[in-house]
Amino acid sequence: MLRGKFTIKFIKLPPLENAMTSKDDEVKKIVYGYSTEHDYLEEENRVLKETVSSLEQELSKYRKTPLISCEVKEMIEDKVLVRLPNGNEFLVDIADDCEKVLSGDTVLAEQKNLTVVKKISKTKRFDVEKFVIIEKPNTQWTDIGGLRDQEQEIKEVIELPLLKPKLFTKVGINPPKGILLHGHPGTGKTLLAKAVAASTNSTFIEVVGSELVQKFIGEGAKLVKEIFELAREKAPSIIFIDELDAIAATRMDVGTSGEREVQRTFMQLLAEIDGFKPLDNVKIIGCTNRIDILDPAITRPGRLDRLTEVPLPSEEAIKEIFKIHASTMSLCKIDADKIAKAMNGFSGAQIKAAVTEAGYFAIRENRTKVKEEDFYHAIEKVAEKEDIEYKEMFG
Repeated sequence: MLRGKFTIKFIKLPPLENAMTSKDDEVKKIVYGYSTEHDYLEEENRVLKETVSSLEQELSKYRKTPLISCEVKEMIEDKVLVRLPNGNEFLVDIADDCEKVLSGDTVLAEQKNLTVVKKISKTKRFDVEKFVIIEKPNTQWTDIGGLRDQEQEIKEVIELPLLKPKLFTKVGINPPKGILLHGHPGTGKTLLAKAVAASTNSTFIEVVGSELVQKFIGEGAKLVKEIFELAREKAPSIIFIDELDAIAATRMDVGTSGEREVQRTFMQLLAEIDGFKPLDNVKIIGCTNRIDILDPAITRPGRLDRLTEVPLPSEEAIKEIFKIHASTMSLCKIDADKIAKAMNGFSGAQIKAAVTEAGYFAIRENRTKVKEEDFYHAIEKVAEKEDIEYKEMFG
C-alpha cells in the first residue's frame, strides 16, 4: 500500500492528425527532390547518348571511303561501262537500290570496286567559267571609227543571221558559222566583236587562245567542249577567241607532248565548229595577228571562212577615231586635222592612249581644259613608247 502524496502531470501533445500531415509533407519533399533529380539525370543521359551517337556517325564518315564521280558510256547487259575523270574506262556492276541509268548520265561509284551506287543530276555550273570572260557588252557602232567596210562584213556574217534567221531559210542557204578578224594589234578587232554582240543582245564569251593550252592531257579539249556547251546554254551568244594562232597554228608531224596536246585542243575546236551538234544561235569570231601561221583547216569553207582584215587606220579614219575619243573632253581651240596628221601610223588603241595622256598633261598643270600642245606631247610620248617615227608638229 502506497503512502504519501504524488502529483500527476499531463503533457499536452500535438494532435495526431497534424503530426501525420507534417510527416507526409516531409516525405513528399524528399520524394519530389529525388524525382526531380532523376528526371534531370535522365535528360542529361539522353543528351550524352545523342552526343556520343553523333560523334560515332562523324567518325564513321571519316572512316568511309569517298565515292567517285564518273560518266556512263554504255549499258552492256546488266553491267555498265563507265569513264573516270582521268579517262580510264571500266565495266562495273550496278547496286540493286540504284535507279535506272542511261548513257551520258553522271553517277557515283565506290572507289574500291567502282560499283555504281547513285545517279546524280548534271550541274549547270561550268568549270570553264574561270577561264573566260562572260558579259553583255554595251559598245555601240558609233563608238567605232574608220572601219565601215569591216562593220558591214561582220554585220552580214554575225548580226543578220541572229536577228533575221528566217530570211536565210527563205533564200535557202546556211549562214556562215563565224568570221576571222586579222590585222595589227589595237586596230579594233575586239571592239567590232563587242559591238555586234551588243547590237544582237547576245552573251559575249571572250576566250584567250593561250588559256586553252593546259598541262594535263585532254584538259584543253575538255575546256573547248565546255565553252561551246556554255555558249549554247546562254544563246544567243558570240564566242570571241583572241590569239587564235596559239592553238590553231599549222600542225606538224612530230613534236613534243605539249605540241601534241595543243593539236588535240585544236581538233576539238574544229569538231565543235563543224561537228554533229548544231551551233544554232552561237556564232564564232576568231582574232589573230598572225594569219600567216594559221592552219588551213580553220579557214576552210564551212568554218571560219570569212577572212576580214582590220588594217591600221587611214588619215581620215584617224580623224574619226580622234573625234570619238576627244568628244567628252574639255578642249581649248585645237586643229584636229593637224593633230591627226601627227598620229600617222597609230592604231586605234594608240590614238586612245594619246588622247588619255593629253588629259593627264592638263591635270598635272592643274588645268581643266586640254590644249593643242598637250596632244603633241602625248603623241610624242606614245610614239617613243611604241617605237613609232614621230614628226614634230610644233615649236
